Formats: sequence, structure tokens, C-alpha cells
Amino acid sequence: MAIECALISVSDREGLADLGAGLRELGIRILSTGGTGQALQASGVEITPVSQYTGFPEILDGRVKTLHPRIHAGILARYDRVEHTEVLKEHDILRLRLVIVNLYPFSETVSRVSVSLEEAIEQIDIGGPTLIRAAAKNFQHVTVVVDPADYPDLLSELGTSQGETSRITRWRLARKAFQHTAAYDAGISEYLESINSPATDEKELPSTITLSLGRQETLRYGENSHQRGALYGSLGRPPSGLVAATQLQGKQLSFNNYLDLEAAWRLTTEFEESCCVIVKHNNPCGAALAEGPCEAYRKALACDPVSAFGSIVAFNQTVDGETAEEMRSLFVEAIIAPAFEQAALDLFSKKGNLRVMRMGPESPAVGASRERRFDLKQISGGYVLQDLDVARITASDLEVVTRREPDETELRDLLFAWKICKHVKSNAIVYVRQAQTVGIGAGQMSRVDSVKLAAEKAQLAIEGCVMAGDAFFPFRDGIDEAAKVGVRAVIQPGGSVRDDEVIAAADEHGMAMVRTGIRHFRH
Repeated sequence: MAIECALISVSDREGLADLGAGLRELGIRILSTGGTGQALQASGVEITPVSQYTGFPEILDGRVKTLHPRIHAGILARYDRVEHTEVLKEHDILRLRLVIVNLYPFSETVSRVSVSLEEAIEQIDIGGPTLIRAAAKNFQHVTVVVDPADYPDLLSELGTSQGETSRITRWRLARKAFQHTAAYDAGISEYLESINSPATDEKELPSTITLSLGRQETLRYGENSHQRGALYGSLGRPPSGLVAATQLQGKQLSFNNYLDLEAAWRLTTEFEESCCVIVKHNNPCGAALAEGPCEAYRKALACDPVSAFGSIVAFNQTVDGETAEEMRSLFVEAIIAPAFEQAALDLFSKKGNLRVMRMGPESPAVGASRERRFDLKQISGGYVLQDLDVARITASDLEVVTRREPDETELRDLLFAWKICKHVKSNAIVYVRQAQTVGIGAGQMSRVDSVKLAAEKAQLAIEGCVMAGDAFFPFRDGIDEAAKVGVRAVIQPGGSVRDDEVIAAADEHGMAMVRTGIRHFRH
């Protein structure tokens, strides 16, 4: 049964004129709403206004246009049921077997930093999702199209199939339609969740999480070359962070590149001083503070220059030409920073495959409260969710538990080491001297093995450095091993049943030890 009448109501007018002309050439009548109808008429396409067909005007500033029985009965009728067909005839209702609708640009609207709540609410489409859902529900008889990219194939199939579409096409388009409305509603939910949350809501994690993600680009591959990969960004909020970063040059990014870029950048944001972080396989292999990015890079690289080969390098300040010149001899996968001087970009451009990323803006505060930020990981059958680990400490938060207190230099290094340790995979041990990592032990099943590994990997002298551990020392062996390589002070959470034994070991070795009272496991 050929399609005789189509309903068109779209916010995205891409391809609309060609679509309308093609449908009219096929003899398909078009019902349309205000703005869409005017655009079609302006391009010379004859339409019947919905208000003329229903006998009811658009009202409430356009909030009510298509919410009418003559519209929805024509979409929802089952044409394999005689009683449905008789009802349509009795009330002179057209068979609306082609519904072409896309929705108000809610996500685009709320992506503007200055958008008001009132503006956002007016972009919540009511009639559109209702039309789409009705047509998709009745896909056995109705074709629903939400994406202008599908217009050419639709016209082609209608032209070669006597004005009809196949069940396979209708099923595919119905699935796409429900994805469209689901993402739209999720974007609204996410936006509303991010603003003016009552204080009581902050006491618990959300009872439900609705993800609204749009694919930004297809990646070169996933974690390995046989796996597919893609980058998705949140809908319903302004683009921000790494997803909104600008790639200034280089090859397309891979799945692993994004993970390492995020790890490196997040660590640099712990500091206001000029910081450089070098990351390999999601772990820092060098980090340092200095007066400028060039010196910070030199110090970070000195920690583990072997592991730095093929790494990701992050800076928290503008990268200048001196820094770029210093980096010329090292092969790295990508560099990320808030900005780059032209002299640096000119030098980097000589390495065509090097990915250079200018970081996107952080997520702004929306409404009266900061947006909530969570860490979400998939497990079989579901997800686990937690707050992001944004806990920070100062010297006043530390408890000195040994006879010797750390001196001023040791205290600064302990706080620096603690921030680095937070970003190292557990079990994590970090050796530091003068705001420079000296050795890093990551991802070991035993804490004492991490202590040994950090010493084994050290390229610089360890004698006199400080040590950070991301969780308590369960036995004194970790302290004893640290003493063998000359560690002078330790920062750790405390909380072991053997804390007294661990503290006694530090006293025996003349170490200073401070406890933070919080841990930083990172799995």
C-alpha cells in the first residue's frame, strides 16, 4: 500500500527543500506545521497546514500544534485491523504513514554558557517526541524519519518501490527514532540534574543515572587494533574538558591516547605552579614542578627517560618555543596544554604525526551549584559509580606520628609526592626530591614490591628523598626497604592494625612520618 500522506515538522531544516520536492513528485501529500510549512512553501513545495487539516489553530505560542486526535489516530492506526480503518473513515482521518520529525535543539541551546533556565525549558519539545514515539511504535505500518541524512535513501526507496518502504527499513528507522528521543530526554534530565540541586540531594548518589551521549568521532581503534573505538560527549551540557579539546596537528587519536591524555592532564591540574607530567599506560613515569614549563619538562623526564619513549606529556601552562626545542629529541605520542606559543607549534609541526592538543574549557558552574561529577565504570550486567576523587590536603591536615618532624623542605616534597601518588595505579609508591619524582612504583599486588620497584626504576639518586604511599603500610617491611635506599620522610594514610609497628620502624630509621587520614586507591 503506497504512502499517500506525510507529516513533516522539523527543527533541523537541512535537506528539507529537496525532501519536500521529492515527496510531491511521488504524489505524496504533505501536512506541515508553522515554521516547517513556511520553509517548504518558500521553496515552492505545496503543503497543507496542520491547523487547516485539524480545524484547530496552533496555540500557546506554538506549544500546542500537533497534539490532536486527527494527527495521532492517523499515525497509530493499525491498517491490518478493519475496525481501525472504519474509525478513520468515520472521522475523515488521513492515513499518516510517513512521519518526518526532528526535535527542538535542546542540547545546542544549553551548550551556550549564558543560557537561562527559561530559554532551556522553551526548548523542551513535547509534540515532536510524541509524534516520533507514536510513529516508531507503529513501525509495522508507518515510516518515521528523524535524521536528514536518511532523506536521500528514503526518496530512493519510495521511488523504486511504488511509494512504499520495506519492513526492514521501517524497523531500522524506528530503532533510530527511539534512540533519538531517548537521547533527547536524557539530555534534558542531565541538564536539569546539574542545576539548582537541593542540598538534600547531595547527601546521596543519584537513585538513577541517565546517560545522554553523542558520538563525536570514530577513533583509529580501541585499546587494541582489533577493537573498534569511538569518542562520545555528554549531551545536555556545554562541551568541555578533553572532549572539547582542539587537536592542532597530528594523527587521529586512539582510545589509549584519550585515556593517557586524561590521566596526564588531571595530574597537572593538581598544581598552580608550572607542572609537567609524563604518562605511559595511564601511569605517570615522571612529574615535576619548576619556574617554567621547560625546566619542569627536564626534571620530569629525568625520572624515567626510558619509559617516557612513546608517552603522553601534559603541561598546565602555555608551552613556549624553548620547551618545544627541548622536547625535539624525544618521541612522544601526544602533548596537551592549555595553550601553545606559535614558536612551539612551528617546531612541533616538523613532526607530522605528533598529536598536539589544546585543552578544552572545564565544565562551568550551571545555575546556583557546581555540576556533579562522577566516575562510572562498567561491570558485567551494570555499572559501579562513585564520586570523583577530588580530595586535597594541606600541611595543617597532616598528623606527625614520629619523634622527628619533617623539615620545611621535606614537608613541601611530601605534599607534592602525595598529589602524584593519588594518580598512580595502586599499590602506589612515589619517591620525590625537590618537587621532582625520583622513582615511581605502580600497580603491584604487594606494597613492599612497589617500594622496591620504585627504587629499582630510579635513574636519579634516592638518598635523602621522601616517599608517599597511597594506602597504609600493612607491615613494617615497606619502611625497612625505604630506609635501605635513604628515604628520610614518609607520607601515608595510616589506619593499619600495625600502625604502631610501622611508626616504630620509622623512628628506628630516623625518618619523619605524617599521616593524612585518607587514602587514594586507584584501580
